[in-house]
Amino acid sequence: MTDLGTIPQRAASDGEPLELSIVMPCLNEAETLAVCIEKAQSYLATSGIAGEVIVADNGSTDGSQAIAESLGARVVPVARKGYGSALLGGIAAARGRFVIMGDADDSYDFLHLDPFVEALRSGSTLVMGNRFRGGIEPGAMPFLHKYLGNPVLSWIGRLFFRIPVRDFHCGLRGFDRQAALDLGLVTTGMEFASEMVVRFSLAGQPMTEVPTRLAKDGRSRPPHLRTWTDGWRHLRFLLMFSPTWLFLLPGFVAAVIGLLGTLLIAVGPLELGAVTLDVSSLVYFSGLTVVGYQAGLFAFLSKLYAAHEGFLPPSRRFSPWLARFTVERGVLVGLALFVIGVGIGIAQVADWARHDFGALDASETIRLAVPAALALMMGVQTIMASMYAGLFSIAIRASDAEADE
Repeated sequence: MTDLGTIPQRAASDGEPLELSIVMPCLNEAETLAVCIEKAQSYLATSGIAGEVIVADNGSTDGSQAIAESLGARVVPVARKGYGSALLGGIAAARGRFVIMGDADDSYDFLHLDPFVEALRSGSTLVMGNRFRGGIEPGAMPFLHKYLGNPVLSWIGRLFFRIPVRDFHCGLRGFDRQAALDLGLVTTGMEFASEMVVRFSLAGQPMTEVPTRLAKDGRSRPPHLRTWTDGWRHLRFLLMFSPTWLFLLPGFVAAVIGLLGTLLIAVGPLELGAVTLDVSSLVYFSGLTVVGYQAGLFAFLSKLYAAHEGFLPPSRRFSPWLARFTVERGVLVGLALFVIGVGIGIAQVADWARHDFGALDASETIRLAVPAALALMMGVQTIMASMYAGLFSIAIRASDAEADE
């Protein structure tokens, strides 16, 4: 242990609330935990901030709990496994108005937290560290994380959610504790880092970035982070919280291309230079239309569900559409599409009857049959999606037992 532990952290006087809780998630960090706690305590003491150091222990078996307790840190046991779970437990137990979270592997310097505290005091509810601005020591971040994982995932986050953060996954960050609790954060794994940034942004909370330095961690064992698995979990979270990018935009592009191709080829062969697109292409274009239309319906239902459950705020662009939507209107649109398909089908049967139900020109028959089938499918999809959307408008009455509680 270093002699930093000889500097006691400042305790709050009677009746004085704590301003800052420094929360460290911990799973078998005996090699580095002591120096992290001592640095955090030294910062509290030298800065004059009334605060505490919390170790959110996720089931360590190497004596990390005893080390933390011997140094005066508060140990919060968290049974549910996962980086996010540990932090959620630590944040819930914290007594400070502000929380600064950081890994207990000695890669972040808890002696220099002034930029975070100053930004929080100035009104930012989330203050992110930026390791790319503050400096990354050689060997501190794996090559793939430094040049692929972090930059790409951070860029996707900025693109999807328009968040002014360039280092989504920095483990050192500060935030207003009550604001974080109000968000109802839920993810339990490494994707918790992305959820926090996204949810603060969607809630319209002010945020900023400050430079911070990343050092090579002091552990002799490999980190808990799994490059590809955790990278996918981050990407999956970003996609699931953005129905526009996951469903709507790809679906819109697919539906427009598919429908345009379907309508053009339904009139006759489409010549593009030396290439002629005919009825076989018509089938594929109609299939693309169905896929795109279905993706659009998924986007609508996803946004409706998110608004109903309250984990995504109402969208300015989506809300006017939602206000005009009713189950009856949706069903009528679906019936109109279905009737169009039936009408084309009846016309084809009548034409077949004029030929005494004999053989017809296959290409000309398919040229109309495919758009008819497309209208039928889209009509049924619209009716089913509208009825499903209607489930969210049904008032749910609490049971007598729930009402008595």
